[in-house]
Amino acid sequence: MGALDEGHFNAELQNGVNLGGCVELGLEGGEPETPAIEDAVRVLLQGLGEDINREGIRKTPLRVAKALREGTRGYREKAKDVVHSALFPEVGLDNKIGHAGGAGGLVIVRDLDLFSYCESCLLPFHIKCHVGYVPSGQRVVGLSKFSRVADVFSKRLQDPQRLANEVCKALQHGIKPAGVAVVLQCSHIHFPKFESAFLDSNHEGWIKLLVSSGSGVFEDGKADVWADFLSLLRFRGINTVNIDANGSDQCWCPSHSFTKIAPANSAMMSAVASILRSLGEDPSRKELIGTPARFVTWLMNFQNCNLEMKLNGLVLNQRDSMKPNGDISFGEEHFCSELNLPFWSQCEHHLLPFHGVVHIGYYCAAGGVPIGRSLLQSIVHFYGFKLQVQERLTRQIAETASSLLGEDVMVVVEANHTCMISRGIEKFGSNTATIAVLGQFSTDSTARAKFLHSIPNSFPLYACSRCTPIIVE
Repeated sequence: MGALDEGHFNAELQNGVNLGGCVELGLEGGEPETPAIEDAVRVLLQGLGEDINREGIRKTPLRVAKALREGTRGYREKAKDVVHSALFPEVGLDNKIGHAGGAGGLVIVRDLDLFSYCESCLLPFHIKCHVGYVPSGQRVVGLSKFSRVADVFSKRLQDPQRLANEVCKALQHGIKPAGVAVVLQCSHIHFPKFESAFLDSNHEGWIKLLVSSGSGVFEDGKADVWADFLSLLRFRGINTVNIDANGSDQCWCPSHSFTKIAPANSAMMSAVASILRSLGEDPSRKELIGTPARFVTWLMNFQNCNLEMKLNGLVLNQRDSMKPNGDISFGEEHFCSELNLPFWSQCEHHLLPFHGVVHIGYYCAAGGVPIGRSLLQSIVHFYGFKLQVQERLTRQIAETASSLLGEDVMVVVEANHTCMISRGIEKFGSNTATIAVLGQFSTDSTARAKFLHSIPNSFPLYACSRCTPIIVE
């Protein structure tokens, strides 16, 4: 970790110029070119084979433009305006040995929920931010300002390490403490490609990365003050065991793991570049050069095409002999269920991902062979990889399952929607459940209750993830 050049950083904050590769624009009075973003989104929708005048999609360009404008408002804000308005005098210990108050007492604000847009693929990622500082000069900063400063820099196209560095630098310069420490827990959704989703039942749904940055007394990653800071994080159940004091050059975005990026639609590529310019970014910036191709490659997973419905290599009337998660006897019939079938989809209203699990319950005649999990999983994937709304997805899965299983089917879909965190409401941790009941389930409350009771209490959306150690830079 290098020392801060305060004079240079002060000029950057004051004049609104480049901060570690991310442009801070002086656009206090203006908004991004919304019509240009809307036009670009129409091009993307047409590239997916969608009818841009279809109800449900007709206003999508405007909704997407508003979401992107809100999600990148940090380009039009300045951290110095946040910090300088909230410095308060606070004395330290009076003639005693030690540190406390405004003269050396460690202060930590934990569990700040943020989101940002990944600069590599333009998908939102979730951030749990922890900030600590050691006051000096007998002054402290209002605690809410840590969240606001972090929000300024997170509301931009970002990379986790650069985000940590920018928050750390802004606080170090703004409040001039003895030191600042920032730790970010970042979670990036890892969508499988359409073809591989049918073949890989163990796809890892999340990539998680923990990064850190320090200034002043925190520049030395082995300093005692770091040990105190991390101990107070561990006290809250945050894993800080594997710390790489040398940093890492790895790229965390799962879009970089694509073994091959197919030639993208040139009109769609140009549309994404236009969106970047409308947000105030430079598409030729080194970190953004490959972004249009990666975004279009991901978006084409949801192309509207008339595929013959063969699911996982099986025709609709085929069965396999795999047993379901559980079955309950009801006289001459068995009540069977398949639980926690993962899915990934794309909201047609905001072009933002939503993801979760599907639970399917059905009756199987006595002596019959329950349908296998693999076929039901394929049905879920088939309808998931489209521009969707959760209510329609639930209905389509139920109707198709009933054509295979008989009329008595119940489907529950549980999902997290990134539009709930990446737009103005920012409701972190919320999730949505939808239900479809057909046949006997629509009239038999006992059967519904038994199926709902069989669903696990935990919502396993974050269970499949890879975790990378904290990096202290």
